[in-house]
Formats: sequence, C-alpha cells, structure tokens
Amino acid sequence: MVYGFVKVAAAVPVLQVADCEYNVEQIEHLLRRAAMLDARIVVFPELSVTGYSCMDLFMQDSLQRQAVTALFELARRTRNVEALCIVGMPLAVESRLMNTAAVIQKGKVLGFVPKTCMSNYGEYQERRWFSPAGDLSTDRVTLNGGEYPVSANMLFTCGKVAVGIELCEDLWTPVPPSSLLAMQGANILVNLSASNELTGKHEYVKSLVRQQSARCIAGYIYAAAGFGESSTDLVFAGKGFIAENGTLLGESERFPMREKLLVGEIDIDYLHHDRLVTTSFAQEARRFVDARQAIRIPFSLPDGDEKAFARPVDPHPFVPSSDAAREERCNEIFNIQVNALARRMTYARLQAAVVGVSGGLDSTLALLVTAMTFDAMKIPRAQIAGVTMPGFGTTPRTHENAVRLIRALGVTRKEISIVDACTRHLADIGHDGKTHDTTFENAQARERTQILMDLANKLDGLMVGTGDLSELALGWTTYGGDHISMYAVNAGIPKTLVRHLVEWIALHRVDGEIRATLLDIVDTPISPELIPANKNGDISQKTEELVGPYELHDFFLYHFMRYGASPAKIYFLARTAFKKKYAKDEIKKWMRIFFSRFFAQQFKRNCLPDGPKVGSVSLSPRCDWRMPSDASAALWLKEIDKLP
Repeated sequence: MVYGFVKVAAAVPVLQVADCEYNVEQIEHLLRRAAMLDARIVVFPELSVTGYSCMDLFMQDSLQRQAVTALFELARRTRNVEALCIVGMPLAVESRLMNTAAVIQKGKVLGFVPKTCMSNYGEYQERRWFSPAGDLSTDRVTLNGGEYPVSANMLFTCGKVAVGIELCEDLWTPVPPSSLLAMQGANILVNLSASNELTGKHEYVKSLVRQQSARCIAGYIYAAAGFGESSTDLVFAGKGFIAENGTLLGESERFPMREKLLVGEIDIDYLHHDRLVTTSFAQEARRFVDARQAIRIPFSLPDGDEKAFARPVDPHPFVPSSDAAREERCNEIFNIQVNALARRMTYARLQAAVVGVSGGLDSTLALLVTAMTFDAMKIPRAQIAGVTMPGFGTTPRTHENAVRLIRALGVTRKEISIVDACTRHLADIGHDGKTHDTTFENAQARERTQILMDLANKLDGLMVGTGDLSELALGWTTYGGDHISMYAVNAGIPKTLVRHLVEWIALHRVDGEIRATLLDIVDTPISPELIPANKNGDISQKTEELVGPYELHDFFLYHFMRYGASPAKIYFLARTAFKKKYAKDEIKKWMRIFFSRFFAQQFKRNCLPDGPKVGSVSLSPRCDWRMPSDASAALWLKEIDKLP
C-alpha cells in the first residue's frame, strides 16, 4: 500500500458461454492488465469461469469438472501475479451445486465463498441449479487432492486490509452478507454480479453500491457480467463500480462489446479512522461478532509505488468541483446559516442585530446572512446596524465596498472611527503608537469588538460574529477581540468556501450594485488591515503572505480533522493535489506553520461562542474537537521535519 491506499479493479472479460478454457484465457489476460497497473485486488463477474447464462448446462458433470480444472489452470498460469484474484464459478459441495466466488493468488487457491441469497423470481431461476450457502453443513471441500475452505462467512486478510465477498442478489437483501462481514472487520467488500440490464435499473444498482459502502464504512467493488453472455432473454451491460464510504470513485462504461477494466484506489486508513470515530459501528458489531466468527484466510499485498498512485486528489476538498454540486452546497450552507441565526434571534426575542462590516469576505457573508435572516423573519433590514470602523490600516477600496454594500442592502449604516480611541488607549498603556507590533494590532481588534458589543446592548440586538473556520484553525483572531461575538454564523465555514459562498450569492441571489460590490470583494486580497496602507493607499498586510495560502491550510485542516491523517500522508496528498502550483519546500513550510499555530491557538477555540456546524469538520469544543490548550505539537512537527 501507499499511505493506506490499495489499488483495486473491477474486471469484465468477454466470455463464451460454457467454454471454460476460453474464459480463463480472457480472465488471465485481464488480470495481467490489472496487475500491470498495480491493482492488488481484482474482481471478476459472477460465474465468470463458465458464464452466468449456462442454465441447465450447470447440471452437466463435464462443465462442473471443466470449471474446476480451468480454475486450477488459471491459478497455475498466474503464479507470478501478486494480485488477489476473485472469479465466479459453480462448485459441487456435499451433493449440492454452489454458485461461488473462488479466490486465488500467486498460484494458490485460497478458498470459495458461496452465494447466500438465490435469485428465484422474475427472469431468475437460480434455485433450479444452485443451493444457498446456508444449506451447507461443512466448511471444507476437497479438490484436486487438496482441501479448501468454503464458507460465506470468510475474510481474506492482510495487515489492515480485510476482504469480504458477496454475490449479486446478496446486496439486494434487507441485511446483506457484506454488512455482517463488515462488522467482523471487512473493509473492502466485493460483489461478483450477473445482474441483467433493464431501464432504470442502472441507477438503482449504483445507489445500492454507494449506500452499502456508506453503511459499512468500507470500500466496495462491483463487477457484473457483460458481452458474451447469452442474450436469449436477457442483456448484460458489463457494469463496474468502485465506491468508498458512500462516494463513487469510478464507474465503467456500459454495453461495451469488449473487455472492460475499472481501476481505483481505496483508502484503508481513512476507512479505519471513520470506523473508530463512528462509535455506533463498533457497538452494533458487538451484537454479531460473538455469535459469528469468520474464517480468516491470510493473503499478501506487495509494497506500493508512489509513482503508480493515480487517484485524483481534490486541492479544495471543502468546495465541490462541479458547478451544480457547488451551487447546491452553497445554497444548503446559506440556508443553514439563516435558519440558525433566525432560531437564535427568536429564542432571545430580539428584533435588531449588529454586524461589523470591513469590506472583507467574512464580514460580507455575515452581513448577507443577517439580511436574509431578517427577510425570512419579516423584520425590516433597517433594524440591522452595519458598522464600519476605519482604523490605522483601512484602505479606500475596502471601506468603499463596505459602505456600498450596507447602503445597497438597505441596512442602517453607522461609522465609528477607532483611530482616536486606539491612539488614546495605546498612550494609556505606554505604547508609542508607531511600533506596529501585536499590541498595536490587537488594540484595534478589541476596540472594534467593544464597540459592536456595546452597540448591540444599546439597540437590544445581537452582535453577529464574522470569523471563519480557517481563522479558528490558525488562531488568526484576537483573543477577546474578533474572537468573541454573540453568535458566530461563519464558524463552520472555511475560507476557501466563504469566497465561493459570496460569489454564489453575487451570481444567483442578487444583482445590480450589490452584485458588482460582492464580486469586487471576492477579488480583494485577504487582510485584517491593522497595519497602515502603503504609499499608494493599497493593502500592505496580506494575510496569505504572513501565514500562508488559505487553500493549503484548508487542505491540511480537512485531512487532519476529517480523517486524522498524519503529516506524511497530508504532505503526499498535497504534493499530488498542488504539484503544478507549490514546490515541496513551500508545502512543508506552510504545513509546519499550520501545525504550530493549530496547537498553540487551541485556547481560543476552547471558549468559542455558539455557531452552527455546517459540514463534516468543526472546531467547536461542543462538536468535533476537544483538545487541551497546552497539548504539544512536537510529534507532528518532528514528522514534518523528516519529510523529504
């Protein structure tokens, strides 16, 4: 494996019904193709050694014996192939014919998994030929002078990897065998299928695969019969799916008149993490494991090669890549924010709100959420106070955008300069007012917060916070300053997504001057504007030049928080995702800053104001993240320092 990833394949060969020799030649060819691509687990369709549509030929002794001979010949011919190969074949056990998945690797037959649930309705009549797994009273079968395990309750294991197998109809049942196997440790589930094609059926099968991978917190490989099966009454489309915990990693073309190979990479580490944190998974497993002890068959996985890693890595994991998905995500998040703020306003019996508006992304989103909330509650927008508080570093561009936005939204504008108050305060504490240090910056942030809090009290309103998830992760807030609010509507939204939200609102919810203003805000460099502007009046304090690009920090945050990934794995993924944008040394530099700040700034997160969780990552101590304020970052920093 490479950083927990296992490359797998769903393989659909072109077969000839009842011609086992021909079929295993096609299987061998496709298996070798998959192995050349570094696939470590390769799944073929149901009854692929004989063909699924043999019908009464299954009862012929010649076909049964030839299937066994062909399997062992396939094993012999692929003894130099390291991939675990899973093929379908009929197998006579205890005077019963079983529809089985045969598992082979490096010349050895490892075992047989019989189908649990027979399809015997509509176009299917499997009980005419096959017996279900539950009819067996043995878990061994003798073939070619050797004894092999045969059981539906069997796992094939190698280190962290545990493969569980089911066949076609098994997936369609109320409690699929794969559910029971997953609760005993299977994290890669495979399905050898021969489901025929009907109108509308494809999407249903796809949804079953995705849902089962999600319920079982597992990878799922599905390979179905294709071209070459009999078309007497049915057509087989040769579809393949690879899913991981509810996400479809890939699907193959349907109706090809040639062999098909779908390859993907399943992340075992991430599945392991999700099973650990989803405590209900382990609780449910305990009800079954005591009663069911799976047979465990060891197999081997060769070391992976980083160069063979081909899974796409999204550089912006918080932001959906497609326009339609991004629009849906933005709409959903905005509605969550509005609903949350409306509930808080209703509970507190308030009819007014105060928002500090800087002309930056975060305060813009907070103001938009507040305006839409007041619309939903049928409260006049004039009862929102949009407060501009120019200070030592405020630039004309951000100030003008803030003023234009407040006026265009119909919000009541208040402007209170903090220059005189901060000058007096700095003098009171013995600061010269010329040294642009942390004290100089934080005094401004705390003055602004004091104004907003007191104004909210005066108006009997709610002071709406503006800070986002990325700032909380980095501690890029002033303790007792912008760190504090009466309700933090942006607390669950990372900076990369804030930008898209504002842009989405500009393009889909507003027009005219508001749209133009929002789009200019989106293009403005991110800055707290606490240091005086340069001689041209432009922003001199750009956040991303000081702490690093937010797209990198959001990437680090996502993989660290969502999956508990180590710095080494995050570094590997970041190099893949940003290989055309950032050099390795840049990624390491900003990653070190991320972990240093993340650990050092936990004290700010331990006393966060209330705010809605909107996604799978939250830093609230009441939701996803509880951590001592004085935890050491040494372990993570040492690992970063050792990275190549």
